[in-house]
Amino acid sequence: MTAQAPAALVLEDGRIFRGEAFGSEGSCFGEVVFSTGMTGYQETLTDPSYHRQIVVATAPQIGNTGWNDEDDESQRIWVAGYAVRDPARRPSSWRATRTLQEELRRQGVVGIANLDTRALTRHIRELGAMRAGVFSGEDVTDDQRMIERVVSGDRMLGADLAGDVTTAESYVVPARGQRRFTVAALDLGIKSNTPRMLAERGVEVHVLPLSSSLSEITAVEPDGVFLSNGPGDPATADHAVELTRQVLSRRLPLFGICFGNQILGRALGRGTYKLPYGHRGINIPVIDSDTGRVAITAQNHGFAVRGEPGEHFDTEFGRAVVSHHCANDGAVEGLRLLDAPAFSVQYHPEAAAGPHDAANLFDSFVRLMSEAR
Repeated sequence: MTAQAPAALVLEDGRIFRGEAFGSEGSCFGEVVFSTGMTGYQETLTDPSYHRQIVVATAPQIGNTGWNDEDDESQRIWVAGYAVRDPARRPSSWRATRTLQEELRRQGVVGIANLDTRALTRHIRELGAMRAGVFSGEDVTDDQRMIERVVSGDRMLGADLAGDVTTAESYVVPARGQRRFTVAALDLGIKSNTPRMLAERGVEVHVLPLSSSLSEITAVEPDGVFLSNGPGDPATADHAVELTRQVLSRRLPLFGICFGNQILGRALGRGTYKLPYGHRGINIPVIDSDTGRVAITAQNHGFAVRGEPGEHFDTEFGRAVVSHHCANDGAVEGLRLLDAPAFSVQYHPEAAAGPHDAANLFDSFVRLMSEAR
């Protein structure tokens, strides 16, 4: 292989990991996080929820299946940077049209390879996600200068990012076969497979910008409202929270995932907080508080709703319950109103990439809309 330029991943606490340039050369800045998925790197990189984050792949080899034109979850790569241990020298998949490195270069994404991702992951897990930068194709020996550039960057706490990734204009994903329901989906950073999963169940999905008003939602005459995944601190999402409260007041069936779960939580009067290093990967166990059943889920979030497993609480819209929690740390993974047609989960049931354990949640949303009729 051709020798690559030296590169460095620099953390705000002064720790520096050396490697080689991967993707575009240059510099990038963001919050460094790790993802534990062994597959699905294309879906991860194109997930808008990863906006302004430098993603570390814990799986040792990345790029085996190359890059194709079918598996993107949005119109572009959203990660700020990418760190891998051992990039595959050539892809091995009949679906691949180019290599991962070629796509990173094409989209100008700065990465780093051949660094000790195991040590880096352990560092993040012990000290928490933090500001970081990747440097290559420039002087990577001036440690102090690189650290200064990293610590001058913005923190994720207090970051209002959903507006960066939302659609500029509304669009419609038609139902497959006969249309049974219409859903208004508020785009906080929606992934492409979510409307597809609803469309497979006879749902016509109107994807609307974050700035939409209640009148714009009701104009599509929805049977239900969907709150998507997305990036940033939910404490900044005041418009989405107020809009959710208005939807709840009208008793429209509502389903939220990931960022949408945090928005519903705030609308119900719950606080949110930043997790030390978040949940990111396609192997996170979640417990249903009612049944005790465990689902293996895909997740990507650095914030969570305050609450305890199985907790019941009162809201302006009736009684509610913490319906799901994480088996690893007890964090809230789902909310459900008991006196109104609304529920949410912190994970990604669209399984792009990830397991299909939670796909039945889309069926639950369809049943909720059917019962509301």
